[in-house]
Amino acid sequence: VQLVESGGGLVQPGGSLRLSCAASGFTPSNYDMNWYRQAPGKERELVAAINSAGRGTNYVDSVKGRFTVSRDNAKNTVYLQMNSLKPEDTAVYYCNVRVRLRNYWGQGTQVTVSS
Repeated sequence: VQLVESGGGLVQPGGSLRLSCAASGFTPSNYDMNWYRQAPGKERELVAAINSAGRGTNYVDSVKGRFTVSRDNAKNTVYLQMNSLKPEDTAVYYCNVRVRLRNYWGQGTQVTVSS
């Protein structure tokens, strides 16, 4: 199982970014996928989740209405569209999947929201 995130960077408050997670080594279309983030000095938190078919999503309250998780199973890729970014969204963002009772993580991508 391999997960590779991309799309992070430095953005001003109010800006947007789209993160991508390319999955390989398993059949992503059979699994729910998640985005987590971890800010300095804080615990890793679940930000968004999407079910295997892409028809069900969940979000942490702090990002509802601003972030959208989606997936393209034909491309084995999961996305996180982040709009109206705030400084408190600054964190390393990780893609996650649980396959056969084991959690797998990508290397993470840094998102920094600052003026």
